[in-house]
Amino acid sequence: MQRTYRQKQRLITPLVTTAVVALLPLAAACGNEKAGGGEQAGSGSVGTERPVTGVRWNVDSVTVDGRTHRAHGDTHLTFDKKTGKAGGRLGCNHVNAKATVDPEATVDPQATVDPKATVRDGHITLGAPSTTRMMCDASLMDTEKTLLSLFNSTLSYRVDADTLTLTSENGNTLRAVAEK
Repeated sequence: MQRTYRQKQRLITPLVTTAVVALLPLAAACGNEKAGGGEQAGSGSVGTERPVTGVRWNVDSVTVDGRTHRAHGDTHLTFDKKTGKAGGRLGCNHVNAKATVDPEATVDPQATVDPKATVRDGHITLGAPSTTRMMCDASLMDTEKTLLSLFNSTLSYRVDADTLTLTSENGNTLRAVAEK
């Protein structure tokens, strides 16, 4: 009887191993997609393509002259296609300016796409900024001064899943993330 058990075990073990090896990739893929999750590109998740307009972009950092400055405070921008304006907060003060976004794609917010396909490029022309005139902590004022340098110019933009990158002609960049 011992011999029969061992013979069966020798037959079953390779079959179980083959089944596990065959099913493992399927199990790993199961439940890995999140519709509208806005996951980072290359994560294997399905995300929703973000338009440039109509989204609150929370500013993460600004790079000027090769130095990256983290945004402080409630720093955000929005671009309104209907009014042709940009608005938001620069850390301390509120800002408004004329804005033209070109090209602006029409996006179905319920559609899910491969995040690798969500990359779009274009240009945003920002007019002269008008701001409130409050004085704040030095770090907030520094963030504001850095952000104001991007106005009154044409910036190239890149939307990659939930991240917006604005780049000026001289290479200064702003990185912002879509509010969830």
